[in-house]
Formats: sequence, structure tokens, C-alpha cells
Amino acid sequence: MADNYLEKQYEQYEARKAAWEKLKKYGKKKKTSVLQKQNNTIQETKTKEQNL
Repeated sequence: MADNYLEKQYEQYEARKAAWEKLKKYGKKKKTSVLQKQNNTIQETKTKEQNL
């Protein structure tokens, strides 16, 4: 019974470790492109307002 418990815990550990390594390898996607587009449109509207 104890062996089964330890095996299950180790399998869960390996799954968490694999997920962590995958995240570390690929990283999270950055949302900078969306933010840059928003910043550009804000700057364009400010520029247009100043020109009026």
C-alpha cells in the first residue's frame, strides 16, 4: 500500500516537473505587441488633437 502511494506521488511530481520545464523552455507569450499597438493609437490620437 505504501509503495503505491509513493509511486503515485512520484508520478504527480514528474508531471509537475515536466509542465514546469515546458513552461521554462517555451516561456509565456508576451502581450507586448498588443500593448504597443494600443500605445501607438493613443499617441496618434494625441498628435491629431494637438494639430487641431
